Amino acid sequence: MSARSSYSCFHLFLLVVLALFRLCSSNQNSHCNDIERQALLQFKHGLTDESQRLASWVAENKDCCTWAGIACDNSTGHVHRIHLPGLDGHCSIDDYYSMTGYEEALKQKLKGDISQSLLVLKQLKHLDLSCNNFGGIQVPKFIGSFQNLRYLNLSRSNFSGTIPPTLGNLSELHVLSLGSFHDDPFERTSMANMKWLSSLGMLHHLDMSGMDLSKATDWLQVINTLPSLVQLHLSLCELSNLHMYVPSVNLTSLSVLDLSYNYFNSSVPQWIFSVTSLVSLDLTACSFHGPIPSFRNLTSLELLHVAGNDFMNSSSIFQELSSSNLISLDISYCGISSSVLDSLQNLTNLISLRLSENQLTKRIPKSLGNFCNLREIDLSENYIGNISLTYFLESFFECKSPALESLSLFRNYISGIIPHSIGNLSFLRTLHLRDNQISGPIPYSIGQLSSLEQLYVRSNRLNGSLPDSLGQLSKLTSLDFSDNLLTGVVTEAHFIKLVSLKDLDGSANKLILRLQVANWIPPFQLGSLYLKSWVLGPQFPLWLQSQKDLRALDISNAGISSPMPESFLRSFSNLMFLNMSNNHIRGPLTFSGIPATLDIIDISSNGFGVKIKIEYLYRFATISGCCSSSLLNEETKVHHRRFAPASVSGVTVFTGKPSAFMMAMF
Repeated sequence: MSARSSYSCFHLFLLVVLALFRLCSSNQNSHCNDIERQALLQFKHGLTDESQRLASWVAENKDCCTWAGIACDNSTGHVHRIHLPGLDGHCSIDDYYSMTGYEEALKQKLKGDISQSLLVLKQLKHLDLSCNNFGGIQVPKFIGSFQNLRYLNLSRSNFSGTIPPTLGNLSELHVLSLGSFHDDPFERTSMANMKWLSSLGMLHHLDMSGMDLSKATDWLQVINTLPSLVQLHLSLCELSNLHMYVPSVNLTSLSVLDLSYNYFNSSVPQWIFSVTSLVSLDLTACSFHGPIPSFRNLTSLELLHVAGNDFMNSSSIFQELSSSNLISLDISYCGISSSVLDSLQNLTNLISLRLSENQLTKRIPKSLGNFCNLREIDLSENYIGNISLTYFLESFFECKSPALESLSLFRNYISGIIPHSIGNLSFLRTLHLRDNQISGPIPYSIGQLSSLEQLYVRSNRLNGSLPDSLGQLSKLTSLDFSDNLLTGVVTEAHFIKLVSLKDLDGSANKLILRLQVANWIPPFQLGSLYLKSWVLGPQFPLWLQSQKDLRALDISNAGISSPMPESFLRSFSNLMFLNMSNNHIRGPLTFSGIPATLDIIDISSNGFGVKIKIEYLYRFATISGCCSSSLLNEETKVHHRRFAPASVSGVTVFTGKPSAFMMAMF
């Protein structure tokens, strides 16, 4: 070996040793210091963590850099990241509920207070507390003291009050998300002064969706001072002043603009169409009308959502868009006719097309785009009629491998049958065909749709038996085939692999549930179950008690005659709606253990000895003498129109706040 080679090998060896030394040093430094660890423990102490997301945050674990949601700088060891979004960042309880169950989803949200102990974290760059529930407390003013903060996300976490202007001190901030503080759209956080935003010159992403900005008349002037802005989300902000004439717009980097669900009821401002960098434009439900704007300069546009704006009902606009690179187009509720739609051609990159509630009377033209690339199409509520489902799907069946994931055709008076070839749409996740005139059976090939998550075929003329191939759809979360003419027997095979199912509605069919296993436990945990007019009896369906997450249950007119188990109602801690009417269920009737969440219960026309209907339920405190022998021989009616205790024929109902029962017995 030459001397040069030996030197090279020795030099390489030294480099490896040095790298390992630095790595070890870095790992040693990554341990957070004791002051920051104590600060995080104080922060945890002020929180309510029902799902034990912060179980690793304990004094015995000295290295807080390994705690859930915490990250530290590799070289200094200082905490620079707190990432604790609830619901894994999904925010919507309904979305997360489909995976975990309603009660568990609620527990995933952190509650409590945000401790000032966090001020010790001088190097904090990332703070995400989104999708939690802080019970209406105000956004802490001290957050404006994190001078190194670059990412702040407090959206959908139930804060209230005003936004502290001290957030304007966060001059390093790149992302600020304060959108949709409340799940309830009627609860708003307002902001009259947005001038503090002008200090955030490095801001790239701003989301204030759901805030009341009706008094912030200078919102556009303030936004115009943020030249680095790439994304702007101001959906549902009660904006009214749109500033029709702006001398110049400095938003040269703006890629995403969302002004949806602000009722402007005006012509479209031209300044929007001067932002040539736009890739995504959402003007949904803004009630814009003429004069007709020009999309000619928006050459980078890929997403255009303009539902609910009548200015789109124009052949000239569609001709301009025909040369665009649109990937997603939503022109629902725009009054568009089939003749105008014919002007829209050659959108070969289109993946999502929404055309619901327009005035279309015929099938969309094949020249519109490449149907084999389409993943989502929504033609709902166009009353197309006189077109069979098979004819409509023709363009997709011609594809070697159709990419379609979502198909919505409800309320179109479409006739015909569901073709057996529907099973070839292997990527289909949503099939929405309700409120049509589709007849014939549900084809057995439906079981081939292994990606299917939502199937809605209610209010058609479907007949025959329910195919047991439905039981193979392991990803199915919602199934609705109610109000049809289906007959026959349903067994465990129809549900055998439905492990993801959360909502099932098969009401108003002539189906018989005939179980082969006496102690059957379904593979799913449902949130809603509607089996009105099925034959479930004569024995009370005890398998229902396994459905702990039920919020709505309808087993009315189901041929049940045996007594309801005393423990039945105690099985459902989240139940809000219960209908067991028009059976032959025998007494005794007991209200012990009735869920605190129950809003509506109908158990009329049974064999309890009295006809009982409890409706418009508020929460009751006590009912004394209900259904005792003295009541079985008389008809009693109790109406409560005021929140006060009342006693009629031995029935005492205490009402108070709007969580008490209102009870009617007749």
